[in-house]
Amino acid sequence: MNIARRRTLFGLAIASALALFGNPAFSAEPVTLKISHQFPGGTIDSGDFRDRLCRKFAAEIDKRTGGALKGSVYPDSSLMKTNAQFSAMRKGALDMSLVPLSYAGGEVPETNIGLMPGIVTSYEQAATWKNAEVGRALSKVLADKGVIIVSWIWQAGGVASRTKPIINPEDAKGMKVRGGSREVDMVLKAAGAAVLNLPSNEIYAAMQTGALDAAMTSSTSLISFRLEEVAKQLTTGRGKTYWFMLEPLMISKAVFDRLPKSQQDVIMSVGAEMEKFALEQAKADDQAVAAVYQKAGGKAYDMSDASVKKWQAIARETAWKDFAARSESCANILKLAEKTL
Repeated sequence: MNIARRRTLFGLAIASALALFGNPAFSAEPVTLKISHQFPGGTIDSGDFRDRLCRKFAAEIDKRTGGALKGSVYPDSSLMKTNAQFSAMRKGALDMSLVPLSYAGGEVPETNIGLMPGIVTSYEQAATWKNAEVGRALSKVLADKGVIIVSWIWQAGGVASRTKPIINPEDAKGMKVRGGSREVDMVLKAAGAAVLNLPSNEIYAAMQTGALDAAMTSSTSLISFRLEEVAKQLTTGRGKTYWFMLEPLMISKAVFDRLPKSQQDVIMSVGAEMEKFALEQAKADDQAVAAVYQKAGGKAYDMSDASVKKWQAIARETAWKDFAARSESCANILKLAEKTL
């Protein structure tokens, strides 16, 4: 075989190999992250902003990785039950979730700081947590448990009530109320209320049957779950409130660690960018919720500084002390959180 023929055959072999490995069937398959949440589904441009945020996140990671990393959103707890999401992320059985952090309080007590009454009283203060000592400490606890925060999302909350508004602690006496966390429930009990523990997507049914008189939840949930249909008295979270919830977008550490560094960087970068959208939308919903209830024939009430301080005073003597007594780690996180007040 002459030299020219050998070169030709070698060139053909190389071209065939390149064609083979360039074929999508032999290339690395795109990774699709399953993103679960409990809120009503919509589109990237309309609906509950938490669903929209997940869809925007999925679209952006797809764009920035050229399709190598995608996201598939499962709203309405359609992939798995709400209270199972955090545990599933820890085990690597669920890729990502946007869920109230305090829902994990039963297995990771430190997460109850995410809905500690009175510890956060403004969005400006909440925004400092991510890079403050408390944020770093909480992130380490979560990472040690197998979960990474991708987007820090805070929401103010209000109270929807079937009968009378709950503005001051004395208003809650004798009522059946959903608080949203162990710590909020402790404050409600101290105020004389009976408490029910259930996810926000189950509030409507409980109110409809009369099993629940009032519920504390985020402004967005007050709108998305159509609670104005079963509760005509609203205490808003606009302006002043003692009820702030950390509801982050999170990813399983086991899943995250399997991804190449370039994709990890994209996830964290896009997650940080989503925080501005979340803040704008949360504030907008704080304002919009009053109009929704008034249009439905209800009444909206705002809290005063004096009302907030009444609730905060009860929280200091009950929920804060109880949380700090649970472990050295909890006590440290509370101490660091108080530094941001």
